[in-house]
Amino acid sequence: MEIAKDSVVAIDYRLHLGDGKIIDESDPGDPLVYLHGYEQIVPGLEQALEGKGPGATLKVQVSPEDGYGEYDPDGVEEVPREDFPPDMELEAGGIVTATDEEGDDVDFLVKEVRSKTVVVDFNHPLAGKTLHFEVTVKEVRAATKEELEHGHAHGPGHEH
Repeated sequence: MEIAKDSVVAIDYRLHLGDGKIIDESDPGDPLVYLHGYEQIVPGLEQALEGKGPGATLKVQVSPEDGYGEYDPDGVEEVPREDFPPDMELEAGGIVTATDEEGDDVDFLVKEVRSKTVVVDFNHPLAGKTLHFEVTVKEVRAATKEELEHGHAHGPGHEH
């Protein structure tokens, strides 16, 4: 079976930024499993995997626009310290999770803590970067009706 929309795909992958230094990878024996065609992996990698089958190995270079987007300087904001819980420890380099107006969790980077404000960056840490993937397709199968209804792949022991 070849990878197409509505297939469940298992891949082993390694990711670097062009220097060969691995910044993310699947664990041995524990491939990344996703539902193809549902934006669960970066678009450039998903497009490159289309039509591949089990055993395929490929090296994929994904530009920022097909990865995590371009870096947006407007994503850096200065927020009043009082907007954070008083007992929250904030330090430069820390990742904080907040809830937006729609009730979704949003992660952001604390760039700088000042006396009355906190400088935060809402850009994804890999925004503006060209991604270099080394991928091996381990398994491809048709998604079940339940997986399609739920919008994600189900593995062994999956519960909601």
